[in-house]
Amino acid sequence: MENEVKGILIPIGGAEDKGTDLELGIIQRNNLNFFEMGILKVIAEIVGHEDKRIEVITTASSIPDEVFENYRSAFEKLGRRNVGHMRIRNRQDATNHHFVRRLMEADAVMFSGGNQLRLTAIFGGTRFLEILHERYRTEHFVIAGTSAGAMAMSNTMIYQGNASNAHLKGEVKITTGLGFNKDIIIDSHFNKRGRFPRLAQAVAANPQAIGIGLGEDTGVIIRNGCELEGIGSGATIIIDGRFIRHNNIAEIEEGQPISVENLVVHIMEKGNKYNIRTRRFEPANVNVTQ
Repeated sequence: MENEVKGILIPIGGAEDKGTDLELGIIQRNNLNFFEMGILKVIAEIVGHEDKRIEVITTASSIPDEVFENYRSAFEKLGRRNVGHMRIRNRQDATNHHFVRRLMEADAVMFSGGNQLRLTAIFGGTRFLEILHERYRTEHFVIAGTSAGAMAMSNTMIYQGNASNAHLKGEVKITTGLGFNKDIIIDSHFNKRGRFPRLAQAVAANPQAIGIGLGEDTGVIIRNGCELEGIGSGATIIIDGRFIRHNNIAEIEEGQPISVENLVVHIMEKGNKYNIRTRRFEPANVNVTQ
């Protein structure tokens, strides 16, 4: 059950869009993005002592060495030198005993951005993924991910969908993700790329799940499988479909516009909290003036 989870998920919305879909995470013109550094600092603090081992998994990226070097440099600036690179490129790598052993010895993993389908196609059904699930459920184990690495965390995963056509049935493509949380659907680069209709369609088709739209330089900490806390400089959008009344998505043909009544939407900033199970929003540092 989700309430027995001891590990922590930290999905991050990704870095500034530079006209490519490579989702480079913390890379910005080969310099470190200051706000992403802030999020990485939060990750490092949650992982714990500076000797704890963080493994960066660059499977989703088409430029894994460059991506890892930027993470390595960023964590080093934060005093973290025990950082490794899991350069897993195919299913053979994912079953390699060397990587399995390193995963057993790690205290945290960080999934880079790129193509989320690479993550599910390479790790799905492997012992590597089974170990990730076991450690996440039973230990204080941290699983962080940016952009594609964040979107793949949930059981229901968006893998395609042009924002301009996302109001049309069938334009948002969904498959099974890595499955660390069955109660959420995550989208990244949410505000920059106008992805509200995309996530809204995903929630309309799966109203039991909470939609989490992560802006750039923004993330959430998920504790106990259900307790969200906003981090970073931007906004996180929460879409709750539990109270949907009218919903035509099951009745219309492919390519027709969807219509959905009574989606509940919250906007979270840094420090705000939201409980997936109770559907309650908690503002940060609320001061009541008489």
